[in-house]
Amino acid sequence: MGKPAVLLLSGGLDSATCGAIARREGHELYALSFDYGQRHRAELDAAARVAAQLGVRRHVTVPLDLRAFGGSALTAEIAVPKDRAASEMAEGIPITYVPARNTVFLSLALAYAEVSGAADIYIGVNAVDYSGYPDCRPEFIAAFEQLANLATKASVEGQLKFKIHTPLVNLTKAEIIRQGTSLGVDYGLTRSCYDLSDAGLSCGHCDSCLLRLKGFAEAGLTDPAPYQS
Repeated sequence: MGKPAVLLLSGGLDSATCGAIARREGHELYALSFDYGQRHRAELDAAARVAAQLGVRRHVTVPLDLRAFGGSALTAEIAVPKDRAASEMAEGIPITYVPARNTVFLSLALAYAEVSGAADIYIGVNAVDYSGYPDCRPEFIAAFEQLANLATKASVEGQLKFKIHTPLVNLTKAEIIRQGTSLGVDYGLTRSCYDLSDAGLSCGHCDSCLLRLKGFAEAGLTDPAPYQS
């Protein structure tokens, strides 16, 4: 068995690829997902499928209802933007941003890592194809890593030195897909859509779907995930 590592696993394309990279780097994976009040549960089903394919040691799904705060199209009755041009997506922070989500998620991943004896935490953030989210930027990750090593018993006592790994942060979506394909990721198991149907079919029109489809096209591949007709 390799060194333990915590993987933040959403069930999407990026987190699945991130997990495959962590596994290639010799880690035994402890996956962490969140039932945070998102618009659909299909992404949690996808996370379970991806965890099984990755052969994780343990997969924990934490209930965390961010609908109590709202403020996002993913956690409130706010329409998900559809059919936006790339220039529109590149402007400002989109309404699909969930306030402080990655800060909250990484904090809980840190607790999970400390309990699991894992110095390494993997998160599939990306700042190239979708740079609108402030909590996907390298400077945020660096600041959180510094915090992690000030905030825990394991780090203060010298047992663990925490490292936040972001292997996808500077890759385009096409580069991520090519790398994941080379590592055997089954993208048919993943879901990236912000507005999935009850049957788990992607809409094909939200920002996430458009970026995903563009990535597969640029990689010269067909997206195996099911879409609404």
